[in-house]
Amino acid sequence: MDRFGEHTGGTGPRAEPRAAAHVALAANGMGSFTWDLTSGTMQYDQAGMAVMGFRPGEFDGRLSTLGERMLPGEVPAIQAQVDQALRDRTSFSLYFRVRHHNGWLRWTHTQGHVVCDAQGHPVRVIGIIRDASQELRAIDQTEQLRRVRHDRRRQADIVGHVSDALAPTVTVEDVSEALTSTLLLAQLEAASIVLGLVDNGRMQLAGSNGLSEELVRDFHLSRLSQPLPLTDAVRTGRAVFITSRSEFVARYPSMRPYLKMFSEATAAVYLPLIAHRTPIGALGLTYEGKGRFTHDERTVLTALGKVIAQSLQRALLYDQEHELATGLQSAMLPGRLPHVPGLALATRYRPARAQGGIGGDWYDALTLPDGRIAAVVGDVQGHDVTAAAVMGQLRIALRAYAAEGHSPTTVLARASAFLAELDTDRFATCLLALLDPRTGLTTIVRAGHLEPVLRRQDGSSVWLDSPGGLPLGLAAPDAQLAYPAVQTVLEPGSTLLLCTDGLIEARHEDIDRGRAQLLDALRRAPRRPDALADHLLHTMDTYTGGEDDVALLIVRRALGKRGKHAGAPQFQATFSRNDPGSLHAARLALRAALRRWSLVPLSDTAELLASELATNALLHTEGRATLTARPVSDGRRVLRLAVTDTSSASPQRRAAPALSTSGRGLMLLEELASAWGVEPQGSGKTVWCEIS
Repeated sequence: MDRFGEHTGGTGPRAEPRAAAHVALAANGMGSFTWDLTSGTMQYDQAGMAVMGFRPGEFDGRLSTLGERMLPGEVPAIQAQVDQALRDRTSFSLYFRVRHHNGWLRWTHTQGHVVCDAQGHPVRVIGIIRDASQELRAIDQTEQLRRVRHDRRRQADIVGHVSDALAPTVTVEDVSEALTSTLLLAQLEAASIVLGLVDNGRMQLAGSNGLSEELVRDFHLSRLSQPLPLTDAVRTGRAVFITSRSEFVARYPSMRPYLKMFSEATAAVYLPLIAHRTPIGALGLTYEGKGRFTHDERTVLTALGKVIAQSLQRALLYDQEHELATGLQSAMLPGRLPHVPGLALATRYRPARAQGGIGGDWYDALTLPDGRIAAVVGDVQGHDVTAAAVMGQLRIALRAYAAEGHSPTTVLARASAFLAELDTDRFATCLLALLDPRTGLTTIVRAGHLEPVLRRQDGSSVWLDSPGGLPLGLAAPDAQLAYPAVQTVLEPGSTLLLCTDGLIEARHEDIDRGRAQLLDALRRAPRRPDALADHLLHTMDTYTGGEDDVALLIVRRALGKRGKHAGAPQFQATFSRNDPGSLHAARLALRAALRRWSLVPLSDTAELLASELATNALLHTEGRATLTARPVSDGRRVLRLAVTDTSSASPQRRAAPALSTSGRGLMLLEELASAWGVEPQGSGKTVWCEIS
């Protein structure tokens, strides 16, 4: 009888199939076995014992002897699967290793089937066993190859993630924010990251993520001579790899108290950042659950240190150039603002983020002899040293022309001629606002520039519609350019905003959207000029990206006493050729206004000059004209008269015969007025004079 209780000898019809089955199993490297559950004995055929590594007659059938050939660590799992199959009266399939006489291990695969008696109780297990070494070796090699490919893809991804993060960076701050971002930290599968920069023999921590504030505070600006991970990497110029907490403490005893802050960290790497043989800093990464760094990982991380160092070096050079350009630009701007009672001023200059960061934007403010303030913003074409140099010359010229007492239109006309004479092939835009702090009367003149923005006391804002002329420098020096002026009153509590187009222009966006964005930002902005300026720069930079220079000047007129608006004393009357009595009524109203202003001594002269100005308007224009009068300097008792009409023709001096009743208007103006002039007003003009 064989192990299965059947005859193996003889020549009966059952012998040939049985022998054929054994031959087929052996030919395929398989053997058979039977396990008698009642006696607990295990029997293998000759091929099965060969798979298990038993010599003929060596196996005694006991399970304990079989267990000696198996690996102790695998026995509990095998026993659990077999017990489960016995309980379920089903089959099982097991992979386990056995140790042969020569000590080498062989993978085996066993398949067993539980046989039950008539009552359904398991009585024995029959099955086959085979050598699975080749099969599992191929699977293992495939898995190893898959892991290698996965690791290499992951390492390539790490290089890609870092490169993508550094691509848009410009400044050192940009690089620091990109390297320590939470997104990059997750992509690197690291627990924490820290960036340190070399600064005069010390290690300055420029950014971190995942580190405690206490650690950053205690090791900020550590000396390079201190035995610390980052400083070690810089001093030696080699990456520091640490793969256990005990190794970390052994190498850096001073860090022991801080190790509790990395309770889950098991490995770390500190990369030197060296560009062109110059140490720039170091980058540190800690990992959780990591026990080693493969050769490929070490190679990739070391290469990453070089890539990061190059980006940092470019950023450092940019910061140095940007600082130099900003210093040059700031040196050409006014050092301080004038102090004007009743007005609060704020200015800002923000250079572009482009390389170099130098341009031709400027602002200026100066107090004139009559107490008025001239506020200017402008922008010279280009972003280079030439633009900055031209800006400096043009700013000084504008200041000189305004200080000489010329009207705003004349100031811009002379500035345009000055720029043309420089022969630089550059033009400039400019906005000039001449404001009387006592009355709020403001004259605005533009040369190809953005209009000013008015923010009223109630918080509403509007772009002031005002006609403009050509940019400065676009005409020959002897050309007579027209720069129309428009007048408005800056009420107490209101704010006037002058800016260059860098504040509202965004690439690929229509400028009208930027104009709307600025009005929207003003609705939520603080009232104080300094806080308002900071708010606008921050808010609008988010929209524009800071791609262009910005010059900003803000003027706010203070409220009167006890919170009431201080009234702007001003007289205005309208008259026309079709209503002869309107001029007489205007003269009477003017005399009454002068009494209210305690300027009665000026009444006769004022009425005479007002009549001359008004008569000239009625004789040479069609339609209506407007007479305005206001005190411009109470201390000097100065009265300003102006007549606005719809004709662009300026008054001309002409000879007046002895008996003529006309032709003496300009002579009277020159004799009786302390100053007079003509200001274009788009569709007309304003002739004004001052009486002191």
